Amino acid sequence: MLSLAFLVAAAVVLVRDTKDSIRERVEAAMRVTVQLLDTVIVSSAMNPSLGPTHYVLQDFLRSLGYVRSSHIELYDYANNPLYISPDSTFKTEINPPSWFVKLVGPKEETVTRRVRYGVLTIRSSAEGSIREAWSGFLQLMMMGVGFFLLLNLLIYGLLSHALRPVRHILHAINRIEQGDLTTRLARFSVPEFDKIGLSLNQMALSLDAERQLEQNRQLTQLIQQHIEDERRSLARELHDELGQYVTAIKTFAVAIVNKTKQNTPDIAANAQTIVAAANHIYDGMHNIIRQLRPAAMDNMGLVETLRDMVSGYQAQHPDLTIQLHVSGACAPMGENVNINVYRMVQEAVNNAIKHAHAQSINVHLLNDAEGLRLMICDDGVGMQLDLVDQTRHFGLLGMRERVQALHGQFKVVSQPEISRGTTLEIRLPLQSAPNNRE
Repeated sequence: MLSLAFLVAAAVVLVRDTKDSIRERVEAAMRVTVQLLDTVIVSSAMNPSLGPTHYVLQDFLRSLGYVRSSHIELYDYANNPLYISPDSTFKTEINPPSWFVKLVGPKEETVTRRVRYGVLTIRSSAEGSIREAWSGFLQLMMMGVGFFLLLNLLIYGLLSHALRPVRHILHAINRIEQGDLTTRLARFSVPEFDKIGLSLNQMALSLDAERQLEQNRQLTQLIQQHIEDERRSLARELHDELGQYVTAIKTFAVAIVNKTKQNTPDIAANAQTIVAAANHIYDGMHNIIRQLRPAAMDNMGLVETLRDMVSGYQAQHPDLTIQLHVSGACAPMGENVNINVYRMVQEAVNNAIKHAHAQSINVHLLNDAEGLRLMICDDGVGMQLDLVDQTRHFGLLGMRERVQALHGQFKVVSQPEISRGTTLEIRLPLQSAPNNRE
């Protein structure tokens, strides 16, 4: 476009200069011709012996022949032509277009001299100059167009050669779009393309790592679901099978106590010991069942199950203050979300009791338009997050994996140098619910 604009601008300047040049040339030639013929007329008038002026002019014009940029006509008193100058023979093979003639052609000038027995007419004529100008203009324009085409072909060839790596880059991008994350680009000699290739390779590595991480998360979630299924099945077996046997043992032991407490008190005391042991086994079994699978989850939902868990911890640790705060209407979010939230609260409370030496633990559960928000706060000793490798603390790692598997956000806030305590912030989007089993 720049070359074409330069070519058009050069053509405009050339046409303008050509017009001025032709006008000056024609005017100069016209003045010289008029002065020359005026001199002949004056000389003829001052020398009558030469004959009538029109005959003298006729002989002079015939001997003069063609005069450039001037067209001369001589007529007698009866308006009969005595002399008409011949047309220009300069580059007659060239026929300039009418638009060029209109652009560069000067205004025609006519000079008339009346002589004795005749009329002399001199008219400016720029035909030869216009043909000459058109010839030069055409040559320059052909050279300009040729240079324009050559320049564009050269630029196209250079750009095609320089941009050859773009095809490899686009091919690699298409393969990555189709899922082939093993695609890698070689090094390029052009620094800019080399940077693009390195960035694309790094992006492919990151996408591959992210895909593997997502697959691992899905596998972890599947494993956790199977673990929960096994826990549910084991809790059911313990409740149904072992519970019945423990109840039967207790029933038989009570019957023995009732039959032998008067006649054989030793046997009754032993039977009573069996009853106490059965009660202890029954209570321990229920504690194990509660750890394996909270029974309230299937019957009363997440909130009531959390209340039951908090009450259990409070009963086991009367010196602690453990509270549950629920805000908003907790809509059903599916079994998978419920059990994961329960396990995260369970893990966080256990950590606060065992490791943080907390005296107060607050569990906040908020359900709003953005999703589910869970906060577990304690007033324990806290921890230096910069010094803690969270990947080696399986409690934090397990909670983080659970949250990421549900496409949520997990954050640990602890500043022991400012204030004691640790806060776990968990956000789960509403989109987590439809993908979970009911």
